[in-house]
Amino acid sequence: MRKFENQVQLAKYKVLREVSRLAMEGTLIERRHEIPKTLDPGPEARTRCCIYKERAVTEERVTTAMGGDKSNPNIIEILDAACDACPIDRFVVTEACRGCLAHRCSEACPVNAIDFVGHRAYIDQSKCIECGKCREACPYNAISDVARPCKKACKAGALSIDKEKKVVIDNEKCIQCGACVYQCPFGAIMDKSYIVDVINLLKRSKVEDVKPYAIIAPAISSQFTYAKIEQVITAIKKLGFSDVIEVALGADMVALHETKEFAENVDTKNFITSSCCPAFVEHINKNYPELKGNMSTTVSPMIAISRLIKKIDDKAKVVFIGPCTAKKMEIKQDDLVGSTDYVLTFEELTAMIDAAGIKIEECEEGLLNNASFFGRIFARTGGLADSIKHVIEEENLEADFKPISCDGLEECDKALKLAKFNKLKGNFIEGMACKGGCIGGAASLHHGPKDKKEVDKYGKLALEERVTDSLQIFEVEDINLERNYK
Repeated sequence: MRKFENQVQLAKYKVLREVSRLAMEGTLIERRHEIPKTLDPGPEARTRCCIYKERAVTEERVTTAMGGDKSNPNIIEILDAACDACPIDRFVVTEACRGCLAHRCSEACPVNAIDFVGHRAYIDQSKCIECGKCREACPYNAISDVARPCKKACKAGALSIDKEKKVVIDNEKCIQCGACVYQCPFGAIMDKSYIVDVINLLKRSKVEDVKPYAIIAPAISSQFTYAKIEQVITAIKKLGFSDVIEVALGADMVALHETKEFAENVDTKNFITSSCCPAFVEHINKNYPELKGNMSTTVSPMIAISRLIKKIDDKAKVVFIGPCTAKKMEIKQDDLVGSTDYVLTFEELTAMIDAAGIKIEECEEGLLNNASFFGRIFARTGGLADSIKHVIEEENLEADFKPISCDGLEECDKALKLAKFNKLKGNFIEGMACKGGCIGGAASLHHGPKDKKEVDKYGKLALEERVTDSLQIFEVEDINLERNYK
């Protein structure tokens, strides 16, 4: 059965389901105001101070589910009514304080926020700027650090706190990875949705000459634990999609293209970074602009398969379905616009299927367009590196491939720092902003520990093992797989 990790995920799902249901009925615009009362009937509040606060939060969720603030280019938004303003003091002196003579904490504080009373240190929170220098200086580890969950999750340093103690996103630093979205205990941060656009596309396809294609990320192998992947494929088709195709086939295209790019350029560039993860690419663009020339110019698997589909069918409209919020940002990049039309998360897909009254576990097992073993393992950290090794061997390329597979943004940042100062012990950085790779994406159906072996098991179900075998019936040479970074 469908299970939810917590009440935040359930609340988000209910809003997405109701928005989907009304959009399918064609009554969303005139009836959207009914959703807060439907989901929060009252009279007693369940989680907030009052029923009116709960409904205000739900209203903001509805707005974001319908596309959010159009004037804000970021796909991650703060729900003002939902933010609890976390009234906590980040740095607090604990009982471990010995009131020592050295007073290193006080000496380290740049704003004189620490005083001593009765041989014990106290922090004046009205002065504290949360720099953490006192904690670093204390020889007894007597100062605790209680960071806000959202700020702690944001490894890009894009979140700050305003005067009202509410969180603010710096769009110049945000890489749209979505880590803050699922780490906020109040669900006060949410990704904008294309769910209404996709439903309208499916409606149009019944009366206009357009064919909607769903492309599913390889990370699907770790998502629908209560049903078979083949049943999910049938459910997606029942929504009105013409066909469902694996993004893993695009991964095969990328593996072949990126390997050749590596072999041709690594000697002159010293090292190359991957370009599959849009959050990792954005992190380089915003924090390591001097390394832009080392980024692979190969498009992501999502873009690759989208362009292949549109070459084969000029009536195609392509909707990517995966666990990634950053993909919503990727399709808006200047050099990629028009390749993939919309992005849905697995959370949004589930809400749409339920709104349509489709029971996945009762669906027949459909057929899934095939990709290779190596295309499918792109979903986990190290999958791209394994694929490149495979292509080098199969194509007999002369390339000394020494990959560094980075699991999460912190490891990515460490590798990029080493590369910046010419201390990288390798010549290829595989960057995955999410822990575990795409299977750990922000919009996954569950965020617990995931077994990477499940991805490999899914990969072994592929009819073809080699990358070139899965591509032999397609004319991929005519597909533009190059990015044009600015």
